[in-house]
Parts: sequence; C-alpha cells; structure tokens
Amino acid sequence: METEKYQVLPEEPLRLPKGFLAGGLHCGLKKTERHDLGAIVCEVPAVSAAVYTTNLFQAAPLTVTRDSLSAGEGLRAVIVNSGNANACTGKQGLDDARKMRESFAEALQISAQQVAVSSTGVIGELMPMEKVMSGIERLPAVLNRDGGEDFCQSILTTDLVKKTASVIVTIDGQPVMITGVAKGSGMIHPNMATMLGFITTDAVISEPGLHALLKEMTDATFNMITVDGDTSTNDMVLAMASGQAEHLPLHEHHPDWLAFKQAFAYVAEVLAKAIARDGEGATKLVEVTVSGAPSTEAARAIAKTIMGSSLVKTALFGADANWGRIIACVGRAGVVVATEQVDIRLGEFSVLEKSRPVPFDDEAATEYLKTADTVTIEVDLHDGEYASKAWGCDLTYEYVRINAAYRT
Repeated sequence: METEKYQVLPEEPLRLPKGFLAGGLHCGLKKTERHDLGAIVCEVPAVSAAVYTTNLFQAAPLTVTRDSLSAGEGLRAVIVNSGNANACTGKQGLDDARKMRESFAEALQISAQQVAVSSTGVIGELMPMEKVMSGIERLPAVLNRDGGEDFCQSILTTDLVKKTASVIVTIDGQPVMITGVAKGSGMIHPNMATMLGFITTDAVISEPGLHALLKEMTDATFNMITVDGDTSTNDMVLAMASGQAEHLPLHEHHPDWLAFKQAFAYVAEVLAKAIARDGEGATKLVEVTVSGAPSTEAARAIAKTIMGSSLVKTALFGADANWGRIIACVGRAGVVVATEQVDIRLGEFSVLEKSRPVPFDDEAATEYLKTADTVTIEVDLHDGEYASKAWGCDLTYEYVRINAAYRT
C-alpha cells in the first residue's frame, strides 16, 4: 500500500495518540501469569464508532458496548479481558459485563455510559468476577502513555505475537497519529471472527465520518481475512478519536481527507494481515488477489471463497501447486464469470491462461510454496476493472492439535 502520504512508525515502542493512556495486568483469568485484563483510556470524551460480529449469538460485552455508544456521551475508556468470552452466559453474563463497565467507570470517576467492554476467550463459562473486580481496582494505577505494550499482551489468547500498527499523517500541516492494536489467531472468517481491534487517533472528526470510514475499511480488510471459516460471538473493532490534534475537522471534502483515509486503511490492513499470518498452527501468510472483475463485490466474493477453501489451504501446507482447487473455487463463488478467459498465477508461476493449463516448473513451484513466508495467488477474470484482496494462512496439523484441546 502507498505510504508516501504518511510515516510508518516502529512497532516498538508502541506510541499512543494524544489524549490516550493504556495498560494491562494479570488478574487470574488465565492459568499462566500473562496479562489478561487491560484498558485504553481517553483523557477527554472521544468520538467513537464500532463494528461487530455478524454471529447471531453475540456476547454480553457487545450488548453493553452498543448501549454505551448509543448514549452519545463519547467514550472515555474500553476495558478488555482475555481468557473468558462471557458469551452464551445468559442474564448473569450480561449483569457481569455491566458490572465490569460500572466498576471501571467508578474507578476512573466517569459515567458508566462512557465505558465500552470487550472480552475474548472460552465461550459458555461465567466470568470469575472476584478476580475481575480485583483487577479493575488495580487497573487505573498501571495506565500510562507507555502502556500500549502491556495492553497488547492483555488481549491475547492463542496468539503467538501481538498485532500493532502506528502511523503519522499530516493534516492541515499538523501531525496526526493513528495507532491500532488487535488480537486474533483462530475462529477467524470474513465478517470478523474471534478478533478484537482497537484503533485510536488524535484526529478531529465527526462520529458519522468516523463510523463510515471504519465500516469501509473493515469491509476491505478485517472482513477479508479467514483462518478456519468460523465466525465467533465476540468480535469487535472499535475506533476512538480524541480530537486533540490541532487541525480543522476532517470530512470527505477536506483537502487532506484522502491522506487520512489512506493512513487509516494502512493501519487496518496491517492488523488484518497480522491476524491472518498468526493463524493457529500457520506456517505462511497467503494473499489472494482477484482482478478483472465486473464489480468489487464479485472480486471480494471470489477472493474470500478461494482463501476460505480447506482444500486450497491444505494444498498450500503440503506445497502442492494444485491450481485445480483454485479454479473450482472461482466457479462456486456465486459470481458469474467468463469461464474461457481466467488466468491464475502462484507467485511468479503462471499455471492457467484463458482457463487452460500452461506448462510450468512444478518442482520450482513446490519449492516456492515450501519456503515463501508469504504465498501469493493471483486470479485475473478479464471481465472488468475491479479488484480485491483476501488474506489467510495454510491449514496444518498444528491447527487441529490446538483446537482439539482448546479448553484444556
């Protein structure tokens, strides 16, 4: 993605935009000593927007967060725990999520409606509230401008690495920072999955503008990743803008709107790809590009279908350049395509032209699939001017091992 209009900041130390604090600690939800409770806090009411999982069984924290956002007071904080999803826990789970919100609000001396709640972990178990409440009492003391790393650690479950991205973009001659943090490794599928994303910025922007931007960028990034085809109950991407950068309000007609949008898109794409790369048991990131489509929707549908195919994903794990599985996905994606003019490439290897196989070095292609950190699949439909990308990973023996014993 083009980076001329913004500066990409180093991953470490993670920097937060003006007006934000963060932190994390261990309160006992996880069996290990890793952090499992964290928060991001804004010093002023932040313009906020969120998108949620499409799973009909939505966890209690999502209900509470929706309620806080609908109050219109501007979020001041989001409290997040890992190790317990607080999903499918009935009235008690909803009461517990509300108690988390109210207790953290009291600890910060702000309105309960200014607090969002997010949880990730095992579904169907009641939250051990005594441990959570003890953590909430200690949480304000660990919040600081340099607490991003501790927050990152507090939201991880089966993740092997933290996911972060931070950029500075110039608006009206003023530096504006956008920083994103995410978690996600398994139960990942388009329309989000067991993934949480938190994007903060000090930009001055309206709530409708931020919501529209977040939705558009989510459709192009977080909703274009898949690890295993499962969509979870807790997924959420939350954006908060402190408005503390000194520039005129951003909107679609602002001369620097495109630069801000590109910077925001960069952060979202980096986080989405990091989730796909860290798929449970994965050995490689896979990027599928579909071009020459009659519409963006058609390109997205085909890219998602290819990336979501277990047969494609296992072939990639086995380093098998089996283009037949890819063309079969193109044909079953629910999109009308010109079946006599499709091209497919695996990395630098052209394997199909005008829907007919072409000779390629199978041994070299196998070596590419074995050794590449990122495997690319390119499909050109030659039927329009639209394109889209999807990201995922291979499907391995290790994925089965991790998920066969997830609760133990």
